[in-house]
Amino acid sequence: MSAKIYRPAKTAMQSGKAKTHLWVLEYDQESARKIDPIMGYTSSGDMRQQVKLTFETQELAEAYAQRNGIEYRVIAPKDPTRQVVAYPDNFRYTRTQPWTH
Repeated sequence: MSAKIYRPAKTAMQSGKAKTHLWVLEYDQESARKIDPIMGYTSSGDMRQQVKLTFETQELAEAYAQRNGIEYRVIAPKDPTRQVVAYPDNFRYTRTQPWTH
């Protein structure tokens, strides 16, 4: 039984950062998914892949995994790099791309 510990990224559908400060422990898939021949649904007999545990810190998630004998890997979060762009930059005389309209 193995799991991954990660901090989820911000959803692309909204501008808020809700639930991005929590750490998630999610079990890895142990058995392959099967496709139902009649309906086309995918199913699996592995119930652990439905479990997502949330923790306040990475250390708490790691302690839980160690306490329960779960092999785990930590996926480090990637913080976005924001490029600061101002409206007046569109009219700079040192602009590299020509103004098109």
